Amino acid sequence: MKIKTAEIVMSAVAPKQYPEGLMPEIALVGRSNVGKSSAINTILGRKKLARTSQNPGKTRTINFYLINEEFHLVDLPGYGYAKVSKTSRAEWGKMMETYLSTRENLREVVLLVDIRHEPSNNDVLMYEWLRHFGYGTIVMATKKDKISKSKLQKHVNIIRTKLKMNVEDVVVPLSALKKEGIEKVWEAFTKKMDLE
Repeated sequence: MKIKTAEIVMSAVAPKQYPEGLMPEIALVGRSNVGKSSAINTILGRKKLARTSQNPGKTRTINFYLINEEFHLVDLPGYGYAKVSKTSRAEWGKMMETYLSTRENLREVVLLVDIRHEPSNNDVLMYEWLRHFGYGTIVMATKKDKISKSKLQKHVNIIRTKLKMNVEDVVVPLSALKKEGIEKVWEAFTKKMDLE
């Protein structure tokens, strides 16, 4: 998919702040240090649209990016960061559950995991949660450039096994540094949204 336009249009903490209309949405979620902002910038071909930070856990709202004036890419708050208070974590959890359980526009929620490591217990819980809501058919494995090509399939298999993924579900390795995996990401996304 060619990205002609990409802009952030809304940061929300409640349904009344979500964009209006029935434009399809694909949401991204992952641990606070998984490289979600870098992944968003990479797949959109932008350098600084999603703010990256040395301090994980900066995304505290649901951020809606309007892409090609056709659909929204939605950045959900990261989870599992120790320096965030329990109260904040509970608020984010409620905010995300409300979005996941009520948003009619939502076509898929993509879990991001670090390809170098076995998915954490938090990753497994999040994936089970997504499955509960009928999502989770695509997993994006970030930081592909950090492992050798010979070990790629082994790491993909570890992710699939740990998350108990179905055979037809997709793991897409992505490298923000080398800009690898972008086409496969969009191939998976466009199928979900019936876009050309």
